[in-house]
Amino acid sequence: MRRILFLFTFLFVANGLFAQSYQIALLKYQGGGDWYANPTSLPNLIAFCNKNLGTNINAEPATVEVGSPELFNYPFLHMTGHGNVVFNQHDADNLREYLLSGGFLHIDDNYGMDPFVRSELKKVFPELDLVELPFSHPIYHQLYNFPQGLPKVHEHDNKAPQGFGLVYKGRLVVFYTYECDLGDGWEDPEVHKDSEEVRLKALQMGANMISYVFTLYGEDSLSN
Repeated sequence: MRRILFLFTFLFVANGLFAQSYQIALLKYQGGGDWYANPTSLPNLIAFCNKNLGTNINAEPATVEVGSPELFNYPFLHMTGHGNVVFNQHDADNLREYLLSGGFLHIDDNYGMDPFVRSELKKVFPELDLVELPFSHPIYHQLYNFPQGLPKVHEHDNKAPQGFGLVYKGRLVVFYTYECDLGDGWEDPEVHKDSEEVRLKALQMGANMISYVFTLYGEDSLSN
């Protein structure tokens, strides 16, 4: 199995140095869904993390297709949209290998993705089910503390936000934020007219994910 090149970076991150430069990526998928939604969200999250976590993430995120070998160049993938998602068998196999090799996928339902996300993840990990993470999970308790789990950014169906995960051999490899619209909260303020308080909570939760992936998760990856 391929080992992802960025695992070497975790040697720096585990010591709290964050000296190494790296890039994160937006995941491009098939099926007609708007994978390109929220174009300002990742750049804003990156700027927030670089300022507040001391990370050294490239200011511009990459875009990478699910089935591309370039997937393995990025420690953190972000996936969003409002509609249909389709993984062919090659996509599913490639994404599985990426995740088992140390990669991490964050999926943010921008409203309307849920049934497609669940069915396509079954192609990637047929043996796993999405499970709701307890509020005590470390992803909610990095630099910023979220004792009640995900913040609520936008209302759609009057439901509480939920954070689901795929956990493989004790490792969280996919984090799925549902009924939350976290990425909307990362966007430029004039896009959705969210309050500064809402935007700050969304960015802080995003920073927690980056911190979790690049520290606790990284140490787990190195030990496997």
